[in-house]
Amino acid sequence: MATALVIENDPTDDLRRLGDWLTEGGLEQHVLRPYDDDQLPDDLSGYDAFVVLGGEQRAYPDDDGVYDGWWLPKVEGLLRKAVRTNLPTLAICLGAQLLATAHAGTVERSSSGPEIGPALVAKRDAAEADPLFRWVPLAPDVLQWHQDEITELPRGAVLLAASTYYPNQAFRMGERAWGLQFHIECDSEMIADWAAGSTELAELGLSEEAVVGACASVLPDLEDVWQPFAIRFASLAQGDLDLPRTTLPLLGR
Repeated sequence: MATALVIENDPTDDLRRLGDWLTEGGLEQHVLRPYDDDQLPDDLSGYDAFVVLGGEQRAYPDDDGVYDGWWLPKVEGLLRKAVRTNLPTLAICLGAQLLATAHAGTVERSSSGPEIGPALVAKRDAAEADPLFRWVPLAPDVLQWHQDEITELPRGAVLLAASTYYPNQAFRMGERAWGLQFHIECDSEMIADWAAGSTELAELGLSEEAVVGACASVLPDLEDVWQPFAIRFASLAQGDLDLPRTTLPLLGR
């Protein structure tokens, strides 16, 4: 069976439902937890896919050049290698931000404030030629939980989904590396853990119960969209998904 290397950046954000979907699609997962002293490989040889999950860390260093996690620069290096070698890659929230910063994009504290809870994003025209996003509805449900945002995509990135106040919601680097600012892996228990004592919710004036309930209510809709998305990613990793044409045919007059 094909295997994906998974980087779990935070103990509160594991594969959860995404892991079940990838397994269903025939893609096993080898999970590394660098916050728990797991060492990261120097390259991605031997793996059929690469997944980088979210976390509370920032994707950029502080004023002294220090990262929140010692391993984050190494994850950036692995993401560059994944893009360069066309290894199927899925990067979520912090992972998406690291995919951007690894290729000279910009991540900053969002001027629009935290984005938390159920939301809709809108597909961009380029998504119709994308091997994963072409099958996603025009305005899919997602779950959000972030304070930083990708304010500038890397040169050459393809924007696949956007929203009004946080425009860079999903993008692709190269042919096979996808970044999602939003979460698709969560279940109700994960959201409840994030909500417990959250300073972001207090900043937004939202109650824990209201946010957890709202998120739980859209989980079936999320599964309808993102379970097939994960299956397609697993199929791509196994060489069972053809890449669509990326150029449009000429039309006669």
